[in-house]
Amino acid sequence: MDQPVDTCSARGCTAGATWALLWNNPKIHTPDRRKTWLACDQHRESLSAFLGARQFLRDVVAHPA
Repeated sequence: MDQPVDTCSARGCTAGATWALLWNNPKIHTPDRRKTWLACDQHRESLSAFLGARQFLRDVVAHPA
């Protein structure tokens, strides 16, 4: 049986995720808390920009296949 593929968090995207965007909202999360959005290669920049503009983005790492 095939393993399910983690998909990109961009609205309407069904591509497999290749990046993990680690973020938190400092107004409501402790400094060490990390939430994760997944991104495909096409949406990595736009999702990073969205989180970065709000000062939520903490790190971008490769998502294991």
